[in-house]
Amino acid sequence: MNINVYTESTPNPATMKFIVNKLLINGSVDYPTKESAGNSPFAQELFKFSFVNGVFFASNFVTVTKFEQDSWDDITPILKEFVKGAVESEIKVQVEEQAEEGNFEGTDTEVKIQQILHDYVRPAVEQDGGAITYKSFEEGVVTVELRGSCSGCPSSTITLKAGIENLLKRMVPEVTEVVSEAL
Repeated sequence: MNINVYTESTPNPATMKFIVNKLLINGSVDYPTKESAGNSPFAQELFKFSFVNGVFFASNFVTVTKFEQDSWDDITPILKEFVKGAVESEIKVQVEEQAEEGNFEGTDTEVKIQQILHDYVRPAVEQDGGAITYKSFEEGVVTVELRGSCSGCPSSTITLKAGIENLLKRMVPEVTEVVSEAL
């Protein structure tokens, strides 16, 4: 199979999405630091580049976070070539894969919230190079975790409040607020 890599900018100026024409992982996994990449040969190799500050994988893409002083114009061609070679060489994203997401637990309301996040929010967030994970629902407040390009993105607060919170309030009347857990 001939591997093609193309890039998409994300709403977060510090991240770039590198998309390939092959499934990399079922689900998603975030490596916000070099130290967290212990079970990912692919991420470990990316962190060897001095300009890589974070790595996030989902389905057929890897989102790379750079340091502020580095320029995408300078590093994008290097990363595109590396990602192409890594996928062609079948470098593993994870030594052992995590269980596939989609097993929802909790009260009927919690299951409904998780299903909405999975079906409606997750695809949109992944399109921007990120991921959202349900954490809890207590006294009307839904707590989520934003990863990948969403973590630290200047527009993530707007997405969280104007998008996700409004959607959940409309579909689940018990929801009064959505907050993001800090990483």
